[in-house]
Parts: sequence; structure tokens; C-alpha cells
Amino acid sequence: MKSLCEEYLLAHTIEEVVATLSAAQGSARIISGGSDLLLEIQQGIHPPVGLLVDVTEVEEMCALEIRGGCLFIGASVTLSQITHSHLTKLHAQALTDATVLMANPQVCNVATLGGNVAHALPAADGTIALLALEAETEVANKAGRRRVPLKALFKGPGESTLDPNQDVLVGFYLPLKETGQGSAFARRVNPQGIALAMLNMAIWLQRKEDRIVDIRITVGPSGPVPLRMIFAEKAMVGNAPSPEVQTHALDELLKEAHFRTSPHRATAEYRRHLAGVLLQEALITAWQRAE
Repeated sequence: MKSLCEEYLLAHTIEEVVATLSAAQGSARIISGGSDLLLEIQQGIHPPVGLLVDVTEVEEMCALEIRGGCLFIGASVTLSQITHSHLTKLHAQALTDATVLMANPQVCNVATLGGNVAHALPAADGTIALLALEAETEVANKAGRRRVPLKALFKGPGESTLDPNQDVLVGFYLPLKETGQGSAFARRVNPQGIALAMLNMAIWLQRKEDRIVDIRITVGPSGPVPLRMIFAEKAMVGNAPSPEVQTHALDELLKEAHFRTSPHRATAEYRRHLAGVLLQEALITAWQRAE
């Protein structure tokens, strides 16, 4: 740990974390699972940190519960906890689909949802699932607490609107699942084992009999920040999920999404092909779950 930071603090309250960040004046960083930050420091991508503030014992950030008519998932809840929770299996099916795929069991036992989101990658599996589930985030700093839509956290690839010198990502609020609603997540990764998805997709929908009455579709990476496919959604609302409707929605999605070629993952052309595969896969699963 000496090679990674000069000091280490195990915090116990949000207030303690906020005060520590403020006093450190830019030399402190929050750590929970550490699966991203510690690796980046070791590889020289991130400079050594003066003070690591461990939030794994901040009770509120480790909570996974029904709170205020929503499902609350603390930022320090691990991917394994989300995968196995009966609450997330019921109310956040797309998210449990994602967390079970995100890493090997050893990593999932320590890696956290907050870390996945705060890293601000446009194809982060947890982020894509949460965006389809219409999550809100709770952020704390010395000015108090605020709740903001998840999409407001991102300003570019790997760039978050959170200020690391003062903001604490406390957790996420998700709407509870109601009758006729379902969600699903699907992805494809490079067969050579690169962890990041070539393409991923999450869908939440509300059905009434044989029609889709509301739907949210998210795809990553489809641009510099995580995005919803608004025109593809409009193509499906009011219709049954027939092959013809799926084809129309895919056409609209391909107009909205900006797929690029990645030398380490996939070409833009292959991603366009995968978009159709994942759309059908996630849509059918979400439709069946809504039944």
C-alpha cells in the first residue's frame, strides 16, 4: 500500500468522507473495491494518491434496501451482492443480468457498482443497465446532498461530472417494478477475453396485453457518454414486438448510435450487426419477464 498512497483512512460516515475530501484539497481519493483505481496507480495511469479514503464501512453506502418507495443500492454494494439479492432480482432484472457477467467471481466479490459508474466509461455494463432502469443518483458534498439523474454524471469517455475533490457518490435510487414491466441486459465480449464489451444493451419495457406501452433502450458504447436510443424507443411504443417492428426500431437505432471501430474490441460494422442481435435478445427476454 505504501507504493500506492501515503496515508489510508477507513471512514465510517458520509460526513467524515466529505470532510476528509474537503480538507485534503485534492490529494485524497475514495476507494471501495479498488479494482479500477489501484490497478491504474500500479500501471502508472493514475498518479500515486496522498490519501486513500476507504468507504467500505460507511453503512449507508453499503445498504441494499427498499427506501422511500424506491430500490436503494449503495455505491459500495458489490457486484456479487447485487447478483444474489432477491430485491435486485425482482426490481432490477437488467442490472442482475449485467453484474453476473461483469467479471470473475473474485473480482465481483470486491468490485462495486459505484466504482463501475464513477469510472464513466460509455460501455460500462452497470451504467448501461442502470440507465435503462431510470436510476437516480445521490451525491453528497459539503453543500449537502442532491439527487440527480444518472445521465447527468457523464461528460465524456472516462470523464465524470463528479468532482473527486469534494463529491461522494452515495448510491442509486431505482423505481420498483410494477405489473406488466420487465427488463433485460445482453452483451458480447471479445472472445480473446478483453473484459469490456464489444457492445452491450439494456431494455426496460411496460406491456399491456400484446403491445409495448413504454420502453427504454440503452446501448454502449454508442457515443462519448452513455445514451438512450430515443427514436428506436418511439418506433416500438404502441406496437407488438413483431419482426417488422424490431427491424424499424433497429433502423432508427443505427441512425442514433455512433459506433466506431476499436482496434482491441470490434469494428463499427460488426457492432452494427451486434446491435440487431442484442436488440432481439434483450427485447424478447424483457417482454417475457413483463408477462
